[in-house]
Amino acid sequence: MSELVISGLHATVAGREILRGVDLTIRSGEVHAVMGPNGAGKSTLSAVVMGRSGYEVTAGSVTLDGEDVLAMPTWQRAVAGLHLVMQYPTEVPGVALRDVMVEALAARGHASDNVRGQLVAEAAKIGFEERFLDRPLNVDLSGGEKKRNETLQLAMLRPRIAILDELDSGLDIDALRDCSRRVEELSNDPDEPLGVLAITHYNRLLTELKPDKVHILVKGRIVASGGPELATTLETDGYAAFTDGDEPAESGAGASGLDDLFRM
Repeated sequence: MSELVISGLHATVAGREILRGVDLTIRSGEVHAVMGPNGAGKSTLSAVVMGRSGYEVTAGSVTLDGEDVLAMPTWQRAVAGLHLVMQYPTEVPGVALRDVMVEALAARGHASDNVRGQLVAEAAKIGFEERFLDRPLNVDLSGGEKKRNETLQLAMLRPRIAILDELDSGLDIDALRDCSRRVEELSNDPDEPLGVLAITHYNRLLTELKPDKVHILVKGRIVASGGPELATTLETDGYAAFTDGDEPAESGAGASGLDDLFRM
């Protein structure tokens, strides 16, 4: 069993504080949803945990099974068991999905034989057409197909903790159901249950991906936590009860573009 612990996390971008003391603990088999208005710091949280350059941690800690995550380069965080499903997946011309999976599995000490067969089997579970497996990574795929591809890679690599940065963005109803159900299955795996931190704006993701806890992030702080009913309340009442009308923490901070995470 694994545990990701985020404690008192403060972070800045270009000298501006975005995260202002975030505390979260996600364990194997748990699904935690982080919701909040635009500019609250949600994507910044995923970027800081995964080690995107340009973000400075000024206080707090992030540990995975007791190991200091913040001391690791991004690739080492991934090998240690953290996985980011990107909001805007990157197209990588000339690099085949199979080759990416072979290298990623080998780096994690997993067998990489019969990768093609594993890819075909996983693709069938989420409605990802087999013909897309032979394309360069994400090239000429629609937004929904890219998200299915991201979910496919998550299932193949079996990390300890997955961060979903708006998995539901750009998905139609069928794709959303397929992807969220697969993540839910992984979180309920009896042998290696996945821990999930799901960043989302909408309750619709959580109809299939059942959250154990829902957290409201506003201006870089978690201002409320509760069960799934909290997401339902947001759906009807919005964020007015949790905000005071001030400027959002992340406004103008350049929090988009996580597709460039490994280019920087």
